[in-house]
Amino acid sequence: MNNAHGMPTPGPRGAPPSSIFGARPRDVGPRVSLPEEVAIATVRTGNQPVLLVVDTQVGVVSGCSEARRVVQNLARVVERARAAAVPVMWVQHGGTDLVVDSPPWQWVPELQPAPSEPRVHKQFNSSFEQTTLDDELAKVGATHIVLAGAATNWCIRATAYGALDRGYDLTLVQDAHTTETMAFEDGTRIEAASVVRELNVAMTWLRYPGRTNGTATANEIDFATPGGARQPP
Repeated sequence: MNNAHGMPTPGPRGAPPSSIFGARPRDVGPRVSLPEEVAIATVRTGNQPVLLVVDTQVGVVSGCSEARRVVQNLARVVERARAAAVPVMWVQHGGTDLVVDSPPWQWVPELQPAPSEPRVHKQFNSSFEQTTLDDELAKVGATHIVLAGAATNWCIRATAYGALDRGYDLTLVQDAHTTETMAFEDGTRIEAASVVRELNVAMTWLRYPGRTNGTATANEIDFATPGGARQPP
């Protein structure tokens, strides 16, 4: 059903309209057989999680919404990953907007890589483009990326899609990524909270063949369950 603007009516609780996005995974109907030559991403076998922390730098986080809360949540996830012997990898942006070795380029004080944890330097939104990330992930046999950091609508979004496109399972930590509110010349605004919510919804509803994706809070995250959370006892 369409609304007054000719757009499909959203589903329950703000879910994407089924006429555009299709049914949720549990409601999928008959599968369509594709020719063998149709190319899909290499799906990675096994279950090796990695926590990927993206751009938690002074010059990125300082202007973001609820930065203190998000940093605290992410610090909790880092602590849990280390305690569970889950590899933690850190991505650090550099360029004209974040000059390498300048104060804004540095990590926020609450989030600091351990000496043994890989650091990946990037110049583009995606953490995969022209970086060593693929090589670092291959070293540990990664199959499942747990993603957090900033900024939601730029480097987190690009990295999330980059991971799925490369065949990784993905869990987005829904309360450990953030961004700035966008204000436009015509006076309209896109609030940071709306941007964060939209990406959380997208990462819950997207479907990729042979991959699992979803979201979980910092307290719920289960590194052993791609796209999911710990089950209550």
